[in-house]
Amino acid sequence: MRLADLGGASASSRRGRRALAPLRGTAMLAAALVGTAVIVAVAASIATAVTMARRVVTPVRERPEDIVVHGVERGAVTLSRTADTVLPGRYGLWFDGDRGHARLGRILREDEGSVTRVVESVQHGDLRRAGTARIGGAFYAGPLDVGAVERELSIRTPVGDAPAWFVPGANDGSGHGEDWIIHVHGRGATRAEGLRAVPLARELGWASLLMSYRNDGDAPPSADGRYALGAAEWRDLEAAVARAHEEGARRIVVMGWSMGGAITLQFLVRSPLASRVVGVVLESPVIDWVTVLRFHAGLAHVPRPVGEAALALLGAPAAAPLLGREDAIDLASLDLVARADELRVPALILHSDDDGYVPIDASLALAAARPDLVTLERFALAGHTRLWNLDPERWEGVISRWLRQLDEPTARTARPRRRSAAAAAPID
Repeated sequence: MRLADLGGASASSRRGRRALAPLRGTAMLAAALVGTAVIVAVAASIATAVTMARRVVTPVRERPEDIVVHGVERGAVTLSRTADTVLPGRYGLWFDGDRGHARLGRILREDEGSVTRVVESVQHGDLRRAGTARIGGAFYAGPLDVGAVERELSIRTPVGDAPAWFVPGANDGSGHGEDWIIHVHGRGATRAEGLRAVPLARELGWASLLMSYRNDGDAPPSADGRYALGAAEWRDLEAAVARAHEEGARRIVVMGWSMGGAITLQFLVRSPLASRVVGVVLESPVIDWVTVLRFHAGLAHVPRPVGEAALALLGAPAAAPLLGREDAIDLASLDLVARADELRVPALILHSDDDGYVPIDASLALAAARPDLVTLERFALAGHTRLWNLDPERWEGVISRWLRQLDEPTARTARPRRRSAAAAAPID
């Protein structure tokens, strides 16, 4: 082979390498961009998981007024048409940054854009000047609204003195009484949530204690100012039970609404004072947080891996500072379906099939696991914690009959039993 040939081959090779260089550069750039995209996607997923987990434990301080008040006429108000404003029943209408409150009754007329409802009364504020509002299940704003004169109590909890309303039963001259119902409100709600049950309690001769608990805006906050989903709040309920006992309560029933149900159940399986409670009423309760949180992740179209990462963050001690918490939350310990064998007192659960916040699945599972103790009353179209609002006669009738059963000698008592594997299985 001639030297010229060698030189020619070398030049051709150099030209080939020069031609391939842009392709290699493009490939390297593409690989870098893909790597960057993957890193960005992972970072975004982690950020979403952290945000979701933080939102779960962060107390609700403000609720948006998402309803437009179009006008007020004699005894009626016209509101923008929303999923809430078209619901049948009676509801509370909050306006002016929750400084104003009115009671709404039946629907008078409606069209494609608005709904006109009866205004039964206005407790606070000037509804005529309201531009926006929100609807809530809390039909009563305070004890005076149910025709009762309350006594303010202060309950000494582990985080400080927490205010409570005490309402005696009807015809209770002592002002105390021996039968008490302690009402535990839900996440983002206040003591007013439980007022819907007070008239029935008074009629049946039961006194009512409407308590507050850490981080609800009335009671002192915890050190970190975050919810523990029942894992710490049960100690405030324990303090309320102790106070009721000191005040002379002979029989105590606890009524928990939504997250108040989770708090109630944690009290039953953790507190040495649980033996002082003869039964619990659970309204739209959280019985298993994993079921609830997965449900909300699905509603928000959060990818399953991201939702599972948020659950893992809640239970990871190293992640607690990211969530603003002092410690992790053991979600498994909050699952009362898995701990159903630890239930020792009768429980009445009221839950709606269409609950859009706390699905009924765990209530069904607990009732199936403990038919000896749990009575489940299923509603079809009542939403979340609005069962009384839709059908007060049915709601009060069920609770009244259940409370009267506690007086009967044949009332059910806890019988240890083994659950089937199907009943114990986790719910996806």
